[in-house]
Amino acid sequence: MQDVFNHVKGCALEVATLLTPRLRTSKFRETGVLTPEEFVAAGDHLVHHCPTWQWAGGEEKKAVDHLPKAKQFLITKNVPCYKRCKQMEWDGDQERLIDEEDGDGGWVDTHHHAPLEQGVAEMGLEEDSMPPEIKDEEEDEPADMEEFEASGKLFDEDDTATLTRTIPKLDGREKGEIMETRTYDLHITYDKFYQTPRLFLIGYDERRELLGVDAMYEDVSQDHAKKTVTLETHPHLGGVVAMSVHPCRHAVVMKKILETVEEGGKELPVHVYLIIFLKFLQSVIPTVEYDYTQNFSL
Repeated sequence: MQDVFNHVKGCALEVATLLTPRLRTSKFRETGVLTPEEFVAAGDHLVHHCPTWQWAGGEEKKAVDHLPKAKQFLITKNVPCYKRCKQMEWDGDQERLIDEEDGDGGWVDTHHHAPLEQGVAEMGLEEDSMPPEIKDEEEDEPADMEEFEASGKLFDEDDTATLTRTIPKLDGREKGEIMETRTYDLHITYDKFYQTPRLFLIGYDERRELLGVDAMYEDVSQDHAKKTVTLETHPHLGGVVAMSVHPCRHAVVMKKILETVEEGGKELPVHVYLIIFLKFLQSVIPTVEYDYTQNFSL
């Protein structure tokens, strides 16, 4: 049902975008939105400070007049995503405070109530339960290590305690020391209706094959999946459906950041818009490690 609603809403916004006039006067400080010219200036700043980002023109027939033909959207490719969002989820029910008298507020056992797949045996030996051969060994003098190594017993092939290293294989290929991981291509477009940047993501698996819908949602915070983050048609690439972070709240968030900076007696220039934009989107896609841009302080 949510997918149907998102599709209808997307179609309505496409019509609204066509009817929305181009923003020509800056309202960045008043409302947190951008003019097309300010979007280009912010994009140039991002590309200059983070060369992994580049401008792209897209398909000529899908180019919009309010942006330069060679600067229709920004793109960065092969951004790693090493783990799923569920692996980062916090569960307060699994925690127990220990050592409460500690001056720093106590230690926290983060998996105190977590179920164990296998029982853990008591790590201790009663004296009476110790085998006689071990008792005898304890009374003997310790063995000389050089003599023991010369005897050849150090690497006993029949010793069940000897560690055997197994290298996992993937389709007949050895992984070796290379970690195979998901990657994403990230695109930042200008949304004419909301007058803000908009992020699109295209995901690939370890073999550089496109990820399915459910797989991509695994890399999105569950508070945003299928709500703030939906599948949308790419505005500059024909036939491409990508995961998109909906821009309806972008201007509101940016306005709050502007107010916070101004309360501290500073002023935020419009050209750093995309750097801040990428940072506050980390809460939506926390495992996609795209943010290699410069830092800023509030």
